[in-house]
Amino acid sequence: MFESAELGHKIDKETYRKAVPELRSALLDAQYELKEQGKIPVIVLVSGQDGAGKGETINILYEWMDPRFISTLAFSAPTDEEQQRPVMWRYWRALPPKGRIGIFAGSWYSGPIHDRIDGIMTKSAVDARIDQINRFEQMLVNEGALILKFWFHLTKDGQRRRLKALEKDPRTAWRVNKWNWDRLKTYDKLQDVVGHVLRMTNTPWAPWIIIEGEDDRYRSLTTGNILLDAIKQRLAGTEKQTTPVAPPVPVNLDGRDVLSELDLTLKIAKKEYENQLAKWQGRISELVRDPRFKAKSLICVFEGSDAAGKGGAVRRITAALDARDYQIVPIAAPTEEERAQPYMWRFWRHVPRMGRVTIFDRSWYGRVLVERVEGFCAEADWLRAYSEINDFEHELADAGAVVVKFWLQIGKDEQLKRFKEREKIEFKRFKITEEDWRNREKWDAYHNAICDMVDRTSTGNAPWTLVEANDKNYARVKILRTVCERLEAALAGADDKSKKKQGT
Repeated sequence: MFESAELGHKIDKETYRKAVPELRSALLDAQYELKEQGKIPVIVLVSGQDGAGKGETINILYEWMDPRFISTLAFSAPTDEEQQRPVMWRYWRALPPKGRIGIFAGSWYSGPIHDRIDGIMTKSAVDARIDQINRFEQMLVNEGALILKFWFHLTKDGQRRRLKALEKDPRTAWRVNKWNWDRLKTYDKLQDVVGHVLRMTNTPWAPWIIIEGEDDRYRSLTTGNILLDAIKQRLAGTEKQTTPVAPPVPVNLDGRDVLSELDLTLKIAKKEYENQLAKWQGRISELVRDPRFKAKSLICVFEGSDAAGKGGAVRRITAALDARDYQIVPIAAPTEEERAQPYMWRFWRHVPRMGRVTIFDRSWYGRVLVERVEGFCAEADWLRAYSEINDFEHELADAGAVVVKFWLQIGKDEQLKRFKEREKIEFKRFKITEEDWRNREKWDAYHNAICDMVDRTSTGNAPWTLVEANDKNYARVKILRTVCERLEAALAGADDKSKKKQGT
């Protein structure tokens, strides 16, 4: 992959001097048009060998463009806060909004490359991370992002020359230390690892751009021109880039599905309810105070028919928790800030740290429910969302989160009864809106969307629990019991892993 970046590319001083003013002017024009249109974010990854000019290139881009609309994100070893969450959390939080350019100095590639070189990650673990990265970048591109991935390459002799030149110049000597020279000794191993990673992540939607890094003028002009051409091309395009998605295939021939088979007549007597409520609330309280929970987190997702009792169920959970240890995240229509980001961004920002609980009242499933039914997103967008959601929840579970998802289902007649009751009771009127009545008219469309959602996103790591909610007491007990059972299983699993590790 590196042959074209080992040819000794150079630009003479006079050619560079003449080319820069025109390039700078064109970059500024493209940048202002990008900001004015506000339709796409530009994500620039700057990677490469030590001494290949990563920092200089970033500085040049700041000099040539308007720094007010550029953000540089530098990533080194994860902080304590970042270690308490999934690996990709810190990168999601740093994504630039539409209309801006985000330059990543160090990125989601740095960790697996360095860990593989140092022997911390196995090749299979690196390949698993590569698959995760490819899916992440594909999602960003499908959401409209332009991703440019630069690798600045040096030969082994070229890297040695660069380090010596930097070390000799008093203005740059501070940039070279013993660590850089030690890294030079691992050059061959780095090339082997990087070659594999770049090859496996050189995708059609986010290809790698390998540039020879020994000559500053060549590297700077090449990077600037590639950035300019890519932005201009995307701004001139009428549609965002998307990868094809196959439509769902209907298989329901007898009219039976996961919702129609629920027994909505299930009830629990008041006295039994009070006993069960106390039992399971006490158990939740014990479980989240268990020392083993410090290495876990709990994420509860509540979806359901309008007026199905989500709020009441949430309150029964939080009544058993310390208010300092949980957060309730109500999800409504996205804000202006949220619309400027990929749709999963607003959920990633609320991922809890270990030892904490986050409860989502409505969630990322809006993409495959309300946005699908109401036509707020294209068919290709909600079709690909199933796999993106599964990826998201897999990352959460992989990082120690216990993801518990509830769909609360009530009958159509019961919903009508509750709607009318809400209109009569003063302090409940805020719960019933014109939108609720309008959604009711699309009952069948939502029914089909819900069944698709359950079929496609009920996974081993994050299964759906369908709750028969015509009787609120029955629903609340089932929800509390399910949370306890999932937590108990997760903590027991943590014990088993610990014992197995000690045994080895």
